[in-house]
Amino acid sequence: MGLLPCLGKPVRGQMAKKKTTPLPETIIRLGWISFLTDIASEMIYPVLPLFLTGSLCAPATLLGLVEGFSEALVCLLKGLSGWHSDRSRSRVPFVRWGYACSIAARPLLGLAASWPLVLASRAFDRFGKGLRTSSRDALIASAAPPGQKGRAFGYHRSLDTAGAVVGIASASFWLAYAPGHYREIFFWSVLPGIAALLVARFLREPATPGEATVGRLKEGLANLPRSYWSTLGILAVFAMANSSDMFLLLRARQLGLSDARVVGCYGLFYLSYALVSYPAGVLSDRWGRAKTLGAGWLVYAFIYLGFAYASANSLYALFLGYGVYMGLSEGVGRAWLSDHSPRHLQGTGQGVSGMLLGATTLVSSLIAGGLWDLVGPRAPFFFGGTCALLSVCLLLLLKPGCFVNAAVASSETASLDPADW
Repeated sequence: MGLLPCLGKPVRGQMAKKKTTPLPETIIRLGWISFLTDIASEMIYPVLPLFLTGSLCAPATLLGLVEGFSEALVCLLKGLSGWHSDRSRSRVPFVRWGYACSIAARPLLGLAASWPLVLASRAFDRFGKGLRTSSRDALIASAAPPGQKGRAFGYHRSLDTAGAVVGIASASFWLAYAPGHYREIFFWSVLPGIAALLVARFLREPATPGEATVGRLKEGLANLPRSYWSTLGILAVFAMANSSDMFLLLRARQLGLSDARVVGCYGLFYLSYALVSYPAGVLSDRWGRAKTLGAGWLVYAFIYLGFAYASANSLYALFLGYGVYMGLSEGVGRAWLSDHSPRHLQGTGQGVSGMLLGATTLVSSLIAGGLWDLVGPRAPFFFGGTCALLSVCLLLLLKPGCFVNAAVASSETASLDPADW
């Protein structure tokens, strides 16, 4: 038995086959919206550290500040927008406006002559992400067929990351053709973003009869079950290991890769991420969320320690392995939190987790930037790998599968997976 007591009868993991039903239109459309949005986002993201540290001569600590501040804004908005979407029972407007804000932010990067305008652009882009993410995840959770939340989140993550592969490939080809011409990429990224917004016009609110009314934020937080907070606490410990991915790109550049090869490595990461996400979501429905997540964290630990000792030639395998970690953990983590959130508090549950995990990632990114500048390029990866191993040990020790019954008792969700372990 773990350190925390079981809140009911322990539930044994099951590998029973479940009937597969077609995913609803809402989930399909959200997947394609994310596909188009990530084409735009990932044309920019792997280029940004090269632009900041190369063209604008900013230090690594400033890179951590820009990303950390931007993610802090995402944290705040995820919590508030998730709660408001629960309260209004209207999630689609948050999704639409969130995507619109991100589209409007991107041309600012092309005009930036110094880092403050880069910070402003990233902040506005992240404002849009914070506005839409909790509502989008709540839509996916509410629309998912019974017993198939992992599959629904996995489908969404696979399309999201497939778009990222296209975006990264586009940026890589451009840099191979025109090295150092970053600003043109920033302007071209607006086009797929506009296409995503056009698809978002066809989103409709799913019918959710009988949902409870959400009052003040404090009341909503009080109604989240103990199992939710226990699960979130474990995820927060791992978030201390999970600094910004920009440090991976900076490490590749520091080891001598050209701009095009750095972006190409990032494309390999997203390729394996896209391929693993959907099977991992299905696996988590059958094998259990915690087991799948723990496997992903273990992969992360070894990959991060690998980055500490990496050579230029080993980076390709390391980025592929990093994508395996993301596929095993990103969508599964969201499904796991959704399992422990009542139906009428799905937005609040996803939003609160976004606030806490994002704030922890902010601290982790600032630590990583400081370690890079003060100790050396290997230090952030030693720190991240060690924290990840500690997180796996904590997951094994606490055995969060014993919290499942509490979630069932306090949630209006029709289908919690019986196998969390």
